[in-house]
Parts: sequence; C-alpha cells; structure tokens
Amino acid sequence: MEIRQLEYFVAVCEELHFTKAAERLGITQPTLSIQIRTMEEEVGTLLFDRIGKKITLTEAGFILLRQARSILLKLQDAFDEINGLREYTGGNLVVGVMAAELDYRITPILIDFHHQFPNIHLKISSAIEVAEMVINNVVDIGITLIEFTDPRLVTTPLYTEEFVLVVSENHELADQESISLAALPSIPLVLYPKGFKGRELIERHCKEHGLNLNIIIETSTASSLYGFVKSNVAACIQPYSLSASLNDPTLRLIKIADFPPTRQIGIMHRTDKYLGVAALEFMKMIEKHLKM
Repeated sequence: MEIRQLEYFVAVCEELHFTKAAERLGITQPTLSIQIRTMEEEVGTLLFDRIGKKITLTEAGFILLRQARSILLKLQDAFDEINGLREYTGGNLVVGVMAAELDYRITPILIDFHHQFPNIHLKISSAIEVAEMVINNVVDIGITLIEFTDPRLVTTPLYTEEFVLVVSENHELADQESISLAALPSIPLVLYPKGFKGRELIERHCKEHGLNLNIIIETSTASSLYGFVKSNVAACIQPYSLSASLNDPTLRLIKIADFPPTRQIGIMHRTDKYLGVAALEFMKMIEKHLKM
C-alpha cells in the first residue's frame, strides 16, 4: 500500500464523498475509485459501505483511518524534523482558535508572528471543537478552553478570567458596578447557540446554583452578540477582558460579585507531534503575550 493511497483514503474519509474528495486531491473521481478498490482488495475487506450516493466507514475503515493518520503524521514529522536541521525559513503552521479569541485577542499576535516569520504559510481555523482538531491532527496547535485532560495532549494554561454581565449604556442596570449571580435569571439575555463552549460553560455554572437563564436571542458571532447589547435589546454574559478590549463607551461591564462563571484558556498540541522552530516560536510568542 502506497503513501499516496493512504492520502486518498483519508481524503475520502473526511469528505465522505468521492467526487468532493477527488476535487480536493486534484484527480478524477474514477481514478480515486480505482485506488480505493485496490486498497480494499489488498486488505481483503470493504473500507466503505456504499448506500446509494452516500458512503460510510466500515469497522475496517475506522481501523485503517486511525493508523493512516498516524502514519501520515509520522512521515510529516520526519520531513519537519529534517527541515529543522537547517535554518527554518519556510513551511506550514496550522493553528486552531476559538472565533471570539481570534477576533479580539489573537489576531494581533498572529500579525506579529507573520512579520517575524514571513515565509511561514500560516493557516488559522476558527472553530468550536479546537481540542478535538488538535487530537485529530487537523491543526498543529490549538488555543481554546481547558475543559479536560487527555494523555494525547500537552496543555499549557495561559490565563483564567471571570465572566461579567455586559449591558448597554441605556440599560436599567447600566449604573450598577456589580450584580449577584441570583439576579441573572430576571435579565433578558443574548447568548451563543447551544453547542458553543461559552454558552455551555455559563449554563452549566448557573444550573449548578439552581438558576435558569432567560435567553431571548441566540446568535453565533461576537459582533452580532455585542450589536444586540449595544442596541439595548438584551444583555450578554461574556469574559471581562474580551469585552473590555472593545473599548466601547456605549457598553457597561458589570461584575458578578458572588460565584462568577470563570474560564481557563490554554495552548495545546499533541504529545507525539514534532514541533519545528516556527511552532515553538509561535507558542513562545503566545505565552509571552497571554500567560498570566
């Protein structure tokens, strides 16, 4: 079995569509189908169940996918390590970051990194499940909430911060310096949709204290969320430093005096991943700017 075939196989697994995978690989769909059939003949079993136009991985397919990703990762690590013997002037670095952090905190650091390493092809992916992207080798480095420990990950805490209530200057609570957690259910809120890490963290924290929030609007971008707040449609609960970084005089940040929700942000990479000079310098730069 050839390395090229493993790359073809992984592409089909990720797309679950032969035509889309072929377009991504820059080959024809018949050529891709022949390569996959050749692999199935070599392993002696089907790798995909084909149901009409849909395909799903078989149990054998899942096993091969896990091993194929490991093989391709080790091969890329070897190339990266060899390149690391020379002065590092090029290459790729893929970073996964939570969207709000990317918009308001990480982008200036990424710009500085680009100026320092202009020949590095930097790819930034904003996502919700950043830790899973690191585990699955979709990204080299992730910056996200620290929610769990995993032996496959090396995680360095960067900072911990409290959530605050954010309201418009025209909100009835605008003159308050602080508010109790128990008062939150009486306030109409705009939050991210279910599935977003911040939303889950806030709701879980409030439910632990026997509270159910009054969420009247859900929106998936930070700019939209703050837009509703500035228009005095609803308040929101957001990290303090993230909201303060907006420097918006029309917003008021109200501390939650007792039992405020908190979050911890960290930078992570796979335990078994080779990190070249660029990746190490990037991590060093992130820690210099953000670690508290």
